[in-house]
Amino acid sequence: MSRNVRPNAREDAAAGSGGAGAAEPGDGMLELDGVTRSFGPETAVENFSLSVSEGELLTLLGPSGCGKTTTLRLIAGLDEPTGGSVSVAGEVVAADGAFVAPEDRDVGLVFQDFALFPHLTVAENVAFALEDWPAEQRTARVDELLELVEMTDHRGKSPSQLSGGQQQRVALARSLAPEPDIILLDEPFSNLDVRLRVEMREEVRDILKRTGVTAVSVTHDQEEALSISDRVAIMNDGRLEQVGQPEVVFENPRSRFVASFLGRASFLTGRVRGGTVETELGTLPTDRFNGPVEAYDGAEIDVLARPDDLQATPTTDASADGQVVHRQYNGPNFVYRVELQGGDVVRCLHNHVETFEHCQPVSVDIVADHPLAWYPAE
Repeated sequence: MSRNVRPNAREDAAAGSGGAGAAEPGDGMLELDGVTRSFGPETAVENFSLSVSEGELLTLLGPSGCGKTTTLRLIAGLDEPTGGSVSVAGEVVAADGAFVAPEDRDVGLVFQDFALFPHLTVAENVAFALEDWPAEQRTARVDELLELVEMTDHRGKSPSQLSGGQQQRVALARSLAPEPDIILLDEPFSNLDVRLRVEMREEVRDILKRTGVTAVSVTHDQEEALSISDRVAIMNDGRLEQVGQPEVVFENPRSRFVASFLGRASFLTGRVRGGTVETELGTLPTDRFNGPVEAYDGAEIDVLARPDDLQATPTTDASADGQVVHRQYNGPNFVYRVELQGGDVVRCLHNHVETFEHCQPVSVDIVADHPLAWYPAE
């Protein structure tokens, strides 16, 4: 009764490019076309279109209140769109005049708090959605899933006897049991401690990939989204800002919002002069940038610089680009905030043995070995 294990899903050509918006609705396992959800005068999700391929793990990422949980509820059928359509495995499950109830959609849901039945054993929790299966097949499916999530030795325990990570494995197995077309994960790691969170997100990704199920996750944790996803979809104020492979979205953010939300973004003021861009930290050729910056000749632009793009060096006041105004110790490294002479504030990432003092004068070099993103000045 189990799914065939399949390789990672293909990247959608349009979305994989990191472009704003989403791929055109097509033959994906999940299709959202112009989905809108309004609550009176407030719009939680607006004209949202997205295609998710079979076997893909996509994460909806954004700040609190951006509409990502509402979007998940619309996919699950726990809420009904006020516009647009939702399709699962080629079947329209929500559209004008049509609505398929949650229990009739082939969609599994892993809740934030796992929502295991406290009066049932681990095996009984996994078997809960298989009541209509023949007894022999039901037992075989439960055995298969408990082995998959490495919980065979705990089958007779109650949820209260399990750790948080074990409860999550059981919740995932229960959602996978009826072989749904899509698994939805609502902030699945938020109730775990930091160490276990990192361990479990790797385990969950591995389990999902081994089963080949299509999965959509919701989180506000950037590291989580970037580390486990085939693609990430960045949401802001109910709209889709950008969707693509994690590395593409991180390195080529299409908007200032995406740039600011992913990582510790700093912006250097620059002015385009022919084939160069002049900044406080030196003049760079336009071929160091990731777009047709020459079109802004004579204009100011804002250059995205993340902490690992910059390097500070102690110097004298006379030759300093600025001074250290704050430092954050992260164990393996320090992140120093430097206020430049012209007023821009940037962050520099350094090994933990490189210690600078507050107000220490420093020179700052751009050490990025990748094209720099930029935006028209605000």
